[in-house]
Amino acid sequence: MTANDVSSDLWEGFDLTAEDIAGPVWDEPVPLKSRPPLPAFPVDALPDWLAGMVRGVAEETQTPADLAGCLALAVLATAAGGRVKVCVRGHWREPVNIYTAVALDPGNRKSAVFDLMVRPLLAAEKALIELSGPVRAEAETTVRLAKAAADKAAGKAAGAEPDQRAALTAEAVELAQAVDEMSVPAVPQLVADDVTPENIGTLLDQQGGRISCLSAEGELFDIIAGRYSGKPNMGMFLKGHAGDMIRVNRQGREAQHIDAPAVTIGLAVQPEVLDALSRIDGADGRGLLARFLYSKPLSLVGRRNLTPDLLDEQVAATYGRRLSGLTLALADWSDPALLQLTPKADAVLLAFQKVTESRLGPDGSYAPIVKWASKRDGAVARIAGLLHLATHPEDGWHKPIEAATMAAATELGDYFTAHALDVFDTMSADPAHDAALTVLAQLNTNCAAQFTKRELFRALRRADFPAIGDLDPALTLLEDHGWIRQVPPPPRTGRGGRPPSPRYETHPRITRSP
Repeated sequence: MTANDVSSDLWEGFDLTAEDIAGPVWDEPVPLKSRPPLPAFPVDALPDWLAGMVRGVAEETQTPADLAGCLALAVLATAAGGRVKVCVRGHWREPVNIYTAVALDPGNRKSAVFDLMVRPLLAAEKALIELSGPVRAEAETTVRLAKAAADKAAGKAAGAEPDQRAALTAEAVELAQAVDEMSVPAVPQLVADDVTPENIGTLLDQQGGRISCLSAEGELFDIIAGRYSGKPNMGMFLKGHAGDMIRVNRQGREAQHIDAPAVTIGLAVQPEVLDALSRIDGADGRGLLARFLYSKPLSLVGRRNLTPDLLDEQVAATYGRRLSGLTLALADWSDPALLQLTPKADAVLLAFQKVTESRLGPDGSYAPIVKWASKRDGAVARIAGLLHLATHPEDGWHKPIEAATMAAATELGDYFTAHALDVFDTMSADPAHDAALTVLAQLNTNCAAQFTKRELFRALRRADFPAIGDLDPALTLLEDHGWIRQVPPPPRTGRGGRPPSPRYETHPRITRSP
């Protein structure tokens, strides 16, 4: 079909050439850069009992294994964070807490996956609360009695004769100091949600230096951006990932001092939330973006199996038992366990480091994500520690990390690297680019020689283009790249009414598309 075949009656009576109507000869279009397909989560890199749970949850919920897999790592980090460090080389120590963020659109059953993966962790938290009950009750009673004794001594000193007052005052002071040194253990808590940075500091102080934020929503990013304070507040999360000492002194509150904080984050967010994260003032410059392990799995919505296999009860029971056992075994550790590497495991990590270093230069493939990639090797060491503990949940702190475990960690490191490259590319890309790719895909599907803007809008998803005006940046970009060109509108007849929808011609390559 040519321009002469479409609405030719509109041009009748005007002195126009064939080229005026059909348009000039097409030049070769400039390709739009397509994003390469991202790797799927390497479930086989996980120990069997954990891999079985990830596969089972993904099958029953009909969600990408990436979601359950990333959450499995975050749950392990919740169990071991602040209690274990990986000794890499020399004075290089890596804690095993991690930050993960999975980007998935609404309707992907994120809450169901979180419930299945996090439930055993909450059961372990409940068990810790019950086990600590008698200890807290004894401490509360001891503090109450000591305070009563100190108050009684102070009253006695206040009414004493001058010759006895000094001795009684000294006794009262000693008792008051003893009360100040006493404390009642806080109710154990492993997981927090919708907390401010200030609350994070308080929880870290109360919970022995560790806390985890696990959520099927992205509110935490809103809080970091300043939902409550009106300005970005990310210091706690920067130090909580690195393990840097935190000292907090606020007027009217007790000072907080955490030597080695360990914050774990496991989130599932909508893709656009990651874009918003990049716009938080200081998020990139201060390194917050570089601390997350990102995942952008392909949604299964629209092609899900409506009668999937249900999660095997034995698989779920094994997962719950081993995760709870690991959590309870490490809960009371005050000094972190130090995991050593076998010589072969160290060689595997060193080879991985060499690859990272070779790609960090200005012309290297990691140059666009240099801040993130600079933390890549440390992230792999952390993941290796988590996989090691999952492989030996009963006594892993007594064994060194093997080469096979480190190799599995590097496989996960490559997975997160590919996804980080895509995430950061999206953050820095022209928003019209992805929209133009969507429009071009639709045009290739229809293979039409011409289309109107209104026809195109009707054919596209409202989720991608809520209003017809949202098409303008994509159409402009496609015109600039030579894939389409706008047909000059026919002269107005003077009868009034709404002007016709803009009409476009498509490049012959599109009309020849299969």
